[in-house]
Amino acid sequence: MKQPIKVLMVDDEKRFRETTRKILERNGFQTILAENGTEALKCLDQSPDVAILDIRMPGMDGHEVLEKIIKLKPDLPVIMLTGHGDKDSAEQSLVLGAFDYLSKPCDIDLLSDKIREACRSKQQTGKVEEDPVGLAMIPLSAYTTIAEDATIAESIQELKASFVTLPTSDLIMETGHRSILVMDKNKQIQGILTIRDLLERILPGYLTSTKPATADSIQYSPMFWQGMFTSAVKQIGSLTISELMSPIPISIDAESTLMEAAWIMVDQNQRRLIVTENGKPTGVIREQDLFFQMGKHLIPPRIRSN
Repeated sequence: MKQPIKVLMVDDEKRFRETTRKILERNGFQTILAENGTEALKCLDQSPDVAILDIRMPGMDGHEVLEKIIKLKPDLPVIMLTGHGDKDSAEQSLVLGAFDYLSKPCDIDLLSDKIREACRSKQQTGKVEEDPVGLAMIPLSAYTTIAEDATIAESIQELKASFVTLPTSDLIMETGHRSILVMDKNKQIQGILTIRDLLERILPGYLTSTKPATADSIQYSPMFWQGMFTSAVKQIGSLTISELMSPIPISIDAESTLMEAAWIMVDQNQRRLIVTENGKPTGVIREQDLFFQMGKHLIPPRIRSN
């Protein structure tokens, strides 16, 4: 018979401990309870499979306990629990080596799934090898760039060219950029111009202003938009890129994992990140680059015939 997963539950709130214990045991887990960090370290002798650790506790806080657990039981995955809105502290726990974190109060089904996932990660043998961000990115030298004083008309031509010119990377050939890096006279990145920036600029201004009275709203109907796209595009053609561009995307280190890149893109609603090496921009990683990395691990390479 398969042994139940043994969970070490560490939390200073007695009611939360007891309630969570009952629910976890009804879901087939075996529990070990500790009300503080000192007790938790003593309970490691009972060989838990997974630890659930509250960050905010009197005495030793969760981060201190996490560091001690990692030294004593480096193979024990730890799931951190944090109060709502304490995201910075939770992210710090990941840096220290926690498996994952959840906000309190947490959904018990989600917690159960995380416990099973953590236990599976413990049972896996061998380290999964994958490329870091630096090997999945588009090098800066291969990305389309343009001067900040160039016009929108010129930028559109450059963007179009990125879809059809001979590529220096297979990924560029497959997807195009859909964005263009804006550089100053010293070749430093000042921002980025995306297709989305262009679309937002040509929309009628009243769409984002205070809504009109019901009696006047008919004049804002799309039925009156015929020809507006063409005229709006012509109006922005002579503007400089600096008037439309978005800020520089969030940066990520070249040695970071692909999962970190995916998390930042989803969490911060970013479609691309600037990749840095020793603090200097060296490339761009886009959501489609991560997509192709997915295919790399799921779709077998084509068998080439001689």
